[in-house]
Amino acid sequence: MRTLKWKWLIIVIVTVLALWQLHYSYVYFRMTQEQKENIDPLVLKKIASRALHLGLDLKGGMHIVLQIDKSKLKPEEQQGALDRALEIIRNRVDQFGVSEPVIQKQGTDRILVQLPGVINKERAEEIIGKTALLEFKLVADPDVFSKTVSAIDEYLKNTYGDTVSLSGFFVGQDNSVEVDYKPVVDKFLNDPEVKKLIPYGYEFLWGKPVIREGYTTVSLYLVKSEPLLTGDAILDAVPGVGTPSNPSGVKVELTMTRRASGKWAMITGANIGKRIAIVLDDIVQSAPVVRERIPNGRSLIEMGNSSVEDAKALAIILKAGALPAPLKIVEERTIGPALGLDSIKAGARSFVIGSIVVLLFMLIYYMVAGAIADLALILNILYLLAILSAFRATLTMPGIAGIILTVGMAVDANVLIFERLREELKGGKTFRTALEAAYTRVFTTIFDANATTFIAAIILYWFGTGPVKGFAVTLSIGLVASFFTALFVTRTVMETISLKNIKSLKMLQFFKNANIDFLRRRKIAYYVSLGLIILSVVALMINKGPR
Repeated sequence: MRTLKWKWLIIVIVTVLALWQLHYSYVYFRMTQEQKENIDPLVLKKIASRALHLGLDLKGGMHIVLQIDKSKLKPEEQQGALDRALEIIRNRVDQFGVSEPVIQKQGTDRILVQLPGVINKERAEEIIGKTALLEFKLVADPDVFSKTVSAIDEYLKNTYGDTVSLSGFFVGQDNSVEVDYKPVVDKFLNDPEVKKLIPYGYEFLWGKPVIREGYTTVSLYLVKSEPLLTGDAILDAVPGVGTPSNPSGVKVELTMTRRASGKWAMITGANIGKRIAIVLDDIVQSAPVVRERIPNGRSLIEMGNSSVEDAKALAIILKAGALPAPLKIVEERTIGPALGLDSIKAGARSFVIGSIVVLLFMLIYYMVAGAIADLALILNILYLLAILSAFRATLTMPGIAGIILTVGMAVDANVLIFERLREELKGGKTFRTALEAAYTRVFTTIFDANATTFIAAIILYWFGTGPVKGFAVTLSIGLVASFFTALFVTRTVMETISLKNIKSLKMLQFFKNANIDFLRRRKIAYYVSLGLIILSVVALMINKGPR
């Protein structure tokens, strides 16, 4: 009795946690666009981060494959060209403000870009496909920055109220803004009246996102509009460790071309003690201080407490500005929100119809036991979706197919249990003894079936891509959830029922005394299987897929 109480407590706790996790999805997907715009960005981010993450085929967006043309590059330039192009694309995608974009290499010369929620095809192609622009711009003196921010604060307070100011968004000493509030600050900075308050010849630029104490921030810079130099002035950039002020400090050694060296000497000589921003596609990557005049074109950028990986990334960005290899779009697909919504409706419809048919069959055929199985099936789906949401796994259309398959496998486990229970009761055992024997004897069968399918799902995830991975994720999570509900939840309910001195459970039986000797007919199965294999191989040879 005490053991049963603990089992029920575990079931209740797991179910409550699953419902709590899924309520974020319920709240998020019921919100209108207007509500999302009016809610606090941090609150919206929290809700969105805990809601179900929909894939490109459900949410809508763009799928782009870019190819880098290395034919005009020298052998030494080809090395690392893909990494530089990848950094350029990642930098540009940040401008969209896309939630969880996919940016990854494909082979030796291609880059895959997936932008969920982005449907402006022309704008996306324009930004992603354009040539990289690397510039060196002079950062405004601190007093110029302070006076400009003060003037903007005064205007905002007079226009929107005393509680609104630009400086109110700053955190830390480097004029950083939490990334969730960046759209709000952009809105203020794009106000025509605010633009009039910015000194002539200056502009505001954002830095790249930085994670500090669990928060993602971006720094705001006031820089000269006209660049001092552009990316074609860079000959090479090499990351390293060891600076004059810190033997273990990371650095980037920058070498200018012979033509740019003289101009760089004039620039650094005239701006000692000032900061020069390294800007890639209007995003400030770094803003080092000029310590002295650099006459030979060889500069040392000290990166303070940054990591070696940060130094490598900056070196890639510096070399990216001089990358002569163009990027061309070789594959693109745009999935509109309406098509994504249609996919969701079609998937949901097939899922609901399939589930209802299974639930009704179990209820009619196995009666009370079927009702218990139906309860376990509903909990199985609940746990599966909650786990997907909690671990930020992406739900795709193939993923929905994996959920539907999971429903069938969960029912299969219950069918094995109930049929074994029927046989044990026919043998003259009491209900409690038969129940114990049924669960004990089918455990190995259910475990083996789930284990082999789970291994197959892992292999699909490991070697598959895109849709295949989505199917593998939901299938593997569903298997774990169905194993728990079939062998723990249903057993707990059945054991509770057995305390009421029930002698048996009524169930229908379509095939009584069925005794088929499958082993005697195994040769037929061999021939049929062999025939199907040969037919499949021939079909593959005839139809090699779309050309």
